[in-house]
Amino acid sequence: MGYEKKVKKRFNILLIEDNRADIRLMEEIINQSKIINQLDVVKDGVEAINFLKKQGKYSNAMRPDLILLDLNLPKKNGLEVLLEIKKDDGLKRIPVIVLTISGAEEDLLKAYDLHANCLINKPIEIKTFYKIMNIIEEFWFRIVRLPEDSYI
Repeated sequence: MGYEKKVKKRFNILLIEDNRADIRLMEEIINQSKIINQLDVVKDGVEAINFLKKQGKYSNAMRPDLILLDLNLPKKNGLEVLLEIKKDDGLKRIPVIVLTISGAEEDLLKAYDLHANCLINKPIEIKTFYKIMNIIEEFWFRIVRLPEDSYI
């Protein structure tokens, strides 16, 4: 047993991503997961904030246990979304994993300055992407103790 804890039945993951190929890949990875996950997808920064604040068509949205955030988003970029999440008392405890193709040190520093929980460069190889997502799942849903906050 060691470090493992009892895993709840379902985890809600919010993927904020506009790249269709990355979305399809993430859906495939989640579907093959050993842990049952609900994956919600929004494709731009404005839609992400509406989802998280349960506004408009997202009034019945489930609170995510984990957010996977791309930096290069239309309408509102990932850093702007991260800033809004982390300054909101009802959202700031949700772990945010920044996934990006950017290798810029400036993006890394800005993401951590805005309290991203981690930043991971998107791998080019599909096999590596699967491995990284399995590690994320193992760490965040089996090892880490997450708060069970509800929306304020």
